[in-house]
Amino acid sequence: LKYNMVKRVGKRPYSDDYLETSETSMYIMPTRKSILVTGAGGFIGSHVVLELLENNYNVIAIDTFDNCVRGERYPVSLERVMELTGKRFRFYDADVLSKETLLEIFKQHRIDSVMHFAGLKAVGESISKPLEYYWTNVGGALTLLRAMKEEHINNLIFSSSATVYGPPKQLPINEEQEIGCGLTNPYGRSKFFIEQILEDFHAANTYAFEKEWNIISLRYFNPVGAHPSGLIGEDPTSMPNNLMPNISKAAAGKIPALRIFGNDYDTVDGTGVRDYIHVVDLAKGHVAALQKLHENAGYKVYNLGNGKGYSVLQLVEQFERSCGKKIPYVIENRRPGDLAEIYCDNTLARNELNWTPKYDLQQMCVDTWNWQQKNPDGYVSSEMESE
Repeated sequence: LKYNMVKRVGKRPYSDDYLETSETSMYIMPTRKSILVTGAGGFIGSHVVLELLENNYNVIAIDTFDNCVRGERYPVSLERVMELTGKRFRFYDADVLSKETLLEIFKQHRIDSVMHFAGLKAVGESISKPLEYYWTNVGGALTLLRAMKEEHINNLIFSSSATVYGPPKQLPINEEQEIGCGLTNPYGRSKFFIEQILEDFHAANTYAFEKEWNIISLRYFNPVGAHPSGLIGEDPTSMPNNLMPNISKAAAGKIPALRIFGNDYDTVDGTGVRDYIHVVDLAKGHVAALQKLHENAGYKVYNLGNGKGYSVLQLVEQFERSCGKKIPYVIENRRPGDLAEIYCDNTLARNELNWTPKYDLQQMCVDTWNWQQKNPDGYVSSEMESE
């Protein structure tokens, strides 16, 4: 297979290790199996790519640049991952909605497993753009599964969400709680639909074929923080909807004040309570899940969270201590669909994945502030400095 085949689908790999000058030596199949990471340029995807490289996995990364800043050849986030690890890897500007493109990539590489992060993730936006969310998230997962099945790639880790639970019937929430009930937005429903598809798909294919599919859905709670180096972090390409980036921007004077939605919940201080997990802990959880996948896991679901709940005001107070600044905020009405309190029981992940979150709330705030200071305008800051 020659370079022009990849060029035809618009993806140039940035890895001199594979770009030999001899025509016959181009695209020699690597002897080591590879992990395909979709949505690799995003907040979670980039941190997972870093952890995979540090654990000596061979990474094939794809993204569309829709939700990440474009660098010279890679997303800036992945260029920085290479800087941190000293390792290069293949990258394709590719969309999981294109089965043809996925098949070409699968044929180029001996891919053993797929980690699927690609998709839209803004809860509020999903309410105003439901068709776009269902098409991108559910359609992307279906297209990926069809391509994987055709190429006999039978190992998948799916980036799910705690939003599949809806209002909790008990706290902390464990994996046995019913999902799909009382969901208030298309984003959460798209994750729920995908989980149902994966479970059905696993059951059907395990019954029909000798080689069993191994699928793990990881239900994230609230990923925050940044890599301790301050080189990679959360950089929404539009106005951030998540709490931590808005706290950070308020502390830095990028927005006039933090908007807090509701202070009349039945919680410790009236503000909503959530389970926050450091993105590095989350990334390490994916590596642990990958190891579990290779033990013929079957179909599994795990909560990835710290297992503790903190209110909005508790998070604000901790961030003030970490950055040494007062954070201006205003109290507004509750948002429709927001829950009073939710946090997880992560016992199953601790026991079966041998995974334990190590970063506390203070470190989450310290690393977020470090990222904000080093990248006041996100990854665009590096673009401006290079001009």
